[in-house]
Amino acid sequence: MRTGILLKRCAVMLLGLTVASGLWAQSSKAEVKTQTVKLTVEYYAPEIVRVVKQPLDAAPLKKESFSVILKPDKQLAGHIRMSEDDKAILLASDKMTVRIDRQSGNLTFTDAGGKVLVSEKNAQMTVREGDADAGRLRVGQTWMLDADEAVFGLGQLRDTAMTWRGRDMELWNHNTYTAIPYVTSEKGYGIYWDNAGRSRFTDNQDGMTFTSEVAECVDYYFLFDDGTQDGVIAAIRHLSGQATMFPLWTMGHWQCRERYKTSDELCEVLDRYRELRIPLDGIVQDWQYWGCDSNWNAMRFENPYYINKVGDPQWAKYLPKDLKALPSASPRIKSPQAMAEYVHQNHAHLMISIWASFGPWTEPYAKMKKIGALLPFDTWPRNNGVMPYDAFNPKARDIYWQQLTNLYKIGFDAWWTDSTEPDHFEAPGDDDYKTYAGTWRSVKNAFPLMTNKGIYEHQRATKGNTKRSVQMTRSGTFGLQHYGTFSWSGDINASWKEMKNQVPSGLNYTLCGIPFWNTDLGGFFYWDYNNDPKNPALQELQTRWMQWGTFMPLMRNHCSSPMVSELWHFGHEGDWAYDVMKRYIEMRYRLLPYIYSTAGDVVQHSGSMMRPLVMDFARDRKAIRLNDEYMFGRQLLVKPVTDPLYTWKDDKRQGHLIYPDPRQAAAPVSVYLPEGCDWYDFFTGERLKGGQTLQRPCPIDEMPVYVRSGSIVPFGPFVQYSDEQPWDNLEIRVYPGADGQFTLYEDEGDNYNYEQGQFSEIPFTWDDARRTLTIGQRRGSFSGMLQQRRFSIVVGAKGAAVPQRFDRVVDYDGHEVSVQISE
Repeated sequence: MRTGILLKRCAVMLLGLTVASGLWAQSSKAEVKTQTVKLTVEYYAPEIVRVVKQPLDAAPLKKESFSVILKPDKQLAGHIRMSEDDKAILLASDKMTVRIDRQSGNLTFTDAGGKVLVSEKNAQMTVREGDADAGRLRVGQTWMLDADEAVFGLGQLRDTAMTWRGRDMELWNHNTYTAIPYVTSEKGYGIYWDNAGRSRFTDNQDGMTFTSEVAECVDYYFLFDDGTQDGVIAAIRHLSGQATMFPLWTMGHWQCRERYKTSDELCEVLDRYRELRIPLDGIVQDWQYWGCDSNWNAMRFENPYYINKVGDPQWAKYLPKDLKALPSASPRIKSPQAMAEYVHQNHAHLMISIWASFGPWTEPYAKMKKIGALLPFDTWPRNNGVMPYDAFNPKARDIYWQQLTNLYKIGFDAWWTDSTEPDHFEAPGDDDYKTYAGTWRSVKNAFPLMTNKGIYEHQRATKGNTKRSVQMTRSGTFGLQHYGTFSWSGDINASWKEMKNQVPSGLNYTLCGIPFWNTDLGGFFYWDYNNDPKNPALQELQTRWMQWGTFMPLMRNHCSSPMVSELWHFGHEGDWAYDVMKRYIEMRYRLLPYIYSTAGDVVQHSGSMMRPLVMDFARDRKAIRLNDEYMFGRQLLVKPVTDPLYTWKDDKRQGHLIYPDPRQAAAPVSVYLPEGCDWYDFFTGERLKGGQTLQRPCPIDEMPVYVRSGSIVPFGPFVQYSDEQPWDNLEIRVYPGADGQFTLYEDEGDNYNYEQGQFSEIPFTWDDARRTLTIGQRRGSFSGMLQQRRFSIVVGAKGAAVPQRFDRVVDYDGHEVSVQISE
């Protein structure tokens, strides 16, 4: 027996079989025992390895992951090579090698060429005592990184950090703070720490460590494909589920407010958007359509103002306190069904707020209570008997959907799953409360996954359902992308400081494999500006945040009461704030073919919408650490303006203009253009070399946006809603200076036929030396697909306006065609 490891014929048993050095393994799983630890290393796929460590005397592991859906590939065994010597045992796929040190049992991961990616230092396991988790383990694992290695991820932590070296971060979800125990390195590997309970991430001179307060074992997944972030994100999707496709309309502009208090008010807002010709696709019904707080989240319209029952004594008890002063005139829109129909008739879609908690007057509350599926926590709204439900209980998820069908049948298009942390004013002993899946301490961070998964799976199973499930949630978990859900960043403040936090928070969140994310544009709480949309300082902030929203995966304007954020409250035509915000919404719609194609790349090829610079410029040491720039898709470099340039605010929170018309001003913003390519200024068309920092003059109607040389960017028509016009004459912009490619993705827009291959892809390729654009053979088809169309090609256009002339116009019938464009 060698010191430090229990051996049987050279130390390794592979599912009970002794494997000689250099042979192809008969299994993808190795089990090793040291003097203190039972170690299991198992390939789930060539690019994914699971590592489990338990005490020697531990019972066979029965742990099930909330996030991981991949099972080990049984066909993989013959493709894993094992070798060994006196110092180590190696298991290798064609992607990477795992080296198990004989003395310590620690692992080292290398790429296929033998280059070290990362090494373990030690694991920690101690037995808990004195609480509901007594007898279970506190666990930790440390890895040793290169001194200057950058690591990203950890979710959305409301922090300006882009890389997490030298930081100590709590991993415990709450409003505005979504912690995901996953990190990824600039080297192109990722580590998913599979624990949904109270955890921490710490990086210091002793190494990088994940710890969790309760667990059955140390359990993590190591992911490495080709050394790129695209490769590791593809591995995340392989492990936890592919992203689902959202409808085309969701890529347009949304209007939301806390809250529209009557159906008439909501419909009047939609009317005004159409009257002013401000493009809009989504509008949102926020909370209290159910009535008062005791009736919280009844999943029924019982507020008298929505059901034409104002003044009816039978319904008076449901009236929210702040509605008692409203007039009681007969409403124009007399029922929820009429509201949904009106919105749809006016070419918009309707999202409705639903919560993870229920008031004591509601039917869901009674049904959940009967099966013991209410969590006895102090939640919001307080002092009304409201309780969260146990989303880990499958019967509770069934009840949740059964009640939600009341709204589903009305015709709502999307669910706003609010407070999915859930809201919780923590009290001593709450961590010990036993949910269906374990103590709150051990499972809480998986709550948003389980409640959204329940809705998604039930809607998918509903007979006759043709709509893609759309859920916007206030939290998140590893794997959320697989369940028709995107996240927003929570109830944040309207401030420049907050905006600075949001950019890297969103970028690190998307590096966790969850591609669709957004913020309340402008923030949620407007206290710092007196809730006044006429405040010039707020107008500048709102304008810059709306500009940024043009280049987010989803563009949704929102605010808290008493603030109102519909565009006309900031001014009217001719006023700079109104004009600029409207212009950028119009630009969003011009970019819809690009945005929807990027979403198609997410779903079909494990792509990403917001791409931190480490994804495309991993060798540029300056670029990868920037916390305020990113690629939107693979073509556009975006830097939101996150500082005031043209206003200042006094001690009474009132703003003042520095320049009478900020459209005529030109204060500079520092921008770094990553090395390795040339860049075109999106607004001026100026061509610039990469690898330089420049000062970009930014009047209020421009922000730093650059197009990478070699890019091909499709533009659609000016429209008022996403499907107002067919894409039968798209503008194709080419930016010379390098070879390039782009794939135009299309499908039916709002069903799941794409999962059966009913979509099309049209490849565009630019040969820079020959100045030739090739529009390739169309791949695939779907019902309603355009058989004939026109592409109007222009080289190096400027801004969102339609060019005065095109370089070539091509009629396309699905067959390959090439056109040469002279200089």
